[in-house]
Amino acid sequence: MDMSAAASRLGVDVVARLERLPMTNYQRTLFSIIATAWFFDSMDLGLMTFVLGSIKAEFGLSAAQAGLLASASFFGMFLGAATAGLLADRFGRKPVFQVSMILWGAGSLMCGFAHSVDALMVYRVLLGFGMGMEFPIGLSMVSEIVPAKSRGKYVAILEGFWPIGFIAAGAFAYFMLPVIGWRGIFIALAVPAVFVFVVRRMVPESPRWLEDTGRVTAAADVMNHIEAKVEKAYGRHLPEPDVALRKPHVHADRKALFAEIWSGIYAKRTVMLWTTWFFALLGYYGLTTWLGALLQQAGYEITKSVLYTVYISLAGIPGFLFSAWLLEKWGRKPTCALMLIGSAVAAYLYGQAAGTRAPIEQLIAAGLAMQFFLFGMWSVLYAYTPELYPTRTRATGSGFASSIGRVGSLAGPYAIGVLLPSWGQAGVFTMGALSFAIAALAVLLLGVETKGRSLEDVSH
Repeated sequence: MDMSAAASRLGVDVVARLERLPMTNYQRTLFSIIATAWFFDSMDLGLMTFVLGSIKAEFGLSAAQAGLLASASFFGMFLGAATAGLLADRFGRKPVFQVSMILWGAGSLMCGFAHSVDALMVYRVLLGFGMGMEFPIGLSMVSEIVPAKSRGKYVAILEGFWPIGFIAAGAFAYFMLPVIGWRGIFIALAVPAVFVFVVRRMVPESPRWLEDTGRVTAAADVMNHIEAKVEKAYGRHLPEPDVALRKPHVHADRKALFAEIWSGIYAKRTVMLWTTWFFALLGYYGLTTWLGALLQQAGYEITKSVLYTVYISLAGIPGFLFSAWLLEKWGRKPTCALMLIGSAVAAYLYGQAAGTRAPIEQLIAAGLAMQFFLFGMWSVLYAYTPELYPTRTRATGSGFASSIGRVGSLAGPYAIGVLLPSWGQAGVFTMGALSFAIAALAVLLLGVETKGRSLEDVSH
């Protein structure tokens, strides 16, 4: 048999063999490893919400300067997400994922030793570059390992580690900020980057990516390894592959990955995703990055503002759990639209409470509702995005969508800093609410449903 025939046969087998696997502790272990790296990433990024007020005070920054500093990591994420997607589709998921962890760890460490606000800004860009690399790769890895019947739930749960990491960052800052300062916190959060050695040892390369690039022997080795581990955990023989999933495999020109996301059925999906990511992240990061600092500006001391922000963020946990359940029961498209519309309404109400100096109980109640929908939005967005592209361009498509979102997250905190003096808190939260409404409209008008379908059925 010649190599192309063997590759075609193997490509058919890999998809069918993966999709028929039951979920066992082996896949859950792989998921947990990726999710742990994701958790530490979210801690590093979310930390700025809790230490921005301290940094602003130490360096004597204006609101606009503080907003620019808060946006620095998002500029790095913009560059990292686009770069990582292309690299991962060309060179593989696993090596790029490892490099991303090293970069964000180095960036966090250097932030702790920054001697000036300019140096801190540069190091935040480096930290953001590593984070931006990790997100589309982690999504692609989980999407390509977990079978269709469980894929949405697990990708949504993966995103759930974002609010957990955010809350952990707040709790860590609350207890440790008075002890070691914001510099010590950045240094401490660089340590988890050594987790890269666990990823290197235990997580395999995506067999879908290997077969898509024609790496017959490597794909066969990985599939045999995965099946052996799953069968051992399952405790009995695996079911036979579904013959309906056996489709001829066609290798794509790997030099035209970016062009493909703008061709055929993918062009409409790309427009929807880029619009949704940009406006969703514009609103989200514009508002949440400033939550702690805005409470301080309203007259609450640093420790109180951190504690109240942590309280508000707790609603993110039931938010992402509800979203993870709903997207498998109801579907990706309607759940995404619901979470965005809910975020818009809650953000507006929070802004009204903040702008009128309402009692803290009312402010926290509005904040709880806002974070419930915001983190629910994240769960669907991350589950939905990688499903809309084929394996050959999945990381590229997800990476550029995330990258465009980082343009929004770059603009959001800076825009809040510039507009806050004239618009007030009610005005800037209204701006965030409008951003979420535009994102919801894009999903409703342009989105397609992917619930319960294999990745190969959604795309071709």
